[in-house]
Amino acid sequence: MHSHKSIDYSSLRKQAGKLYNEVLTKKRSIQSALADFPKDSEDKTIIAAWHALCHLEADEDIRRKDILYKQQQDEYIEYIMFTLQKGEPLPENIVNSYIPYHQDALIPNSTNLKGIIHTLKKFLCE
Repeated sequence: MHSHKSIDYSSLRKQAGKLYNEVLTKKRSIQSALADFPKDSEDKTIIAAWHALCHLEADEDIRRKDILYKQQQDEYIEYIMFTLQKGEPLPENIVNSYIPYHQDALIPNSTNLKGIIHTLKKFLCE
């Protein structure tokens, strides 16, 4: 019996951390970062990080109106970024908080722009 080769998600997490950094430093839009997120990942950390960026995008209006909410969300997003940049998994409580969204909008598994836009529209409009 052959053993399955385990996948090292560390480099994918670091790639996601770089995208987070580019969003937070305003070098890239959230939409662009989501489109370039690691594809076809089964890593729960990558999936949760993708959803956290979607929520950041969706909360834009709330962030403008509520400075305390913005500050708390910024700290949360920075924590996710620093964890990803180290290639480490996110804590279970963060990962678990995004599980309800997995059915509705998964990370696009295609680099086809039409597929990515469809997935983002589905998530942001529901």
